[in-house]
Amino acid sequence: MNLKYKHRSANTMNESANAASATIVLIEDHPIFCKGLTQLIHANKEFSVVGEAANSLGAVRLVEEKKPDLVLVDLNLGDEDGLELIKNLKALFPDLLMLVLSMHDERNYSERVLRAGARGYIMKEEAGDRVVEAIKTVLAGKIWLSESERERLFDSLSGGEESGEDRGDQDSLKALSDRQLQIFSLIGKGLGTLEIAAKLGISTKTVGTHKEHIKTKMNCASLKELRQLAVRFTNL
Repeated sequence: MNLKYKHRSANTMNESANAASATIVLIEDHPIFCKGLTQLIHANKEFSVVGEAANSLGAVRLVEEKKPDLVLVDLNLGDEDGLELIKNLKALFPDLLMLVLSMHDERNYSERVLRAGARGYIMKEEAGDRVVEAIKTVLAGKIWLSESERERLFDSLSGGEESGEDRGDQDSLKALSDRQLQIFSLIGKGLGTLEIAAKLGISTKTVGTHKEHIKTKMNCASLKELRQLAVRFTNL
């Protein structure tokens, strides 16, 4: 499928700010949160929410139809993987601006979502105070991360060290590939090997191999311990 996507540049948007607001699509499967977020965004006259979707299929259709200036996407979409959705949207619409809004600690996902094609990451607990600022930053062509995460990434690139247990936990998660992290999250949601294989379109043998690699990387002595760790991670 060869889809073309065009969005307004930051300069064009600034020039036409008085004529039209920037259009935003929300990809979020929690109706109450989505409603509150829409109200928050509409309170700023520079933005307009033009559509909402709760799953990957709806997201692709909506972006193709509305051609928004920016997409706000959650990583948790029921049993679907928001990270894979970001990759798919980026492949279909290369110029699409995406900002992730998630309940997960950004230390575990910020680098992954940037590699996948998003332009920023904001945690839901910060949304009320910072989401408008984050949207403006991404629409201006810049990357949005919290100050602490920017400092952490800078320290990492410059050879800085994180301390103790926190660093150990982050290093273990970073060691997982995107596919392994996806499977780890599904384990935490209670899915078994057969369910994970069917969902991802891979063999049960492949799922089992991934589990063993994840167990090793996460320093788990058994699959039971891995499941317990995955449940804690998924519910953070």
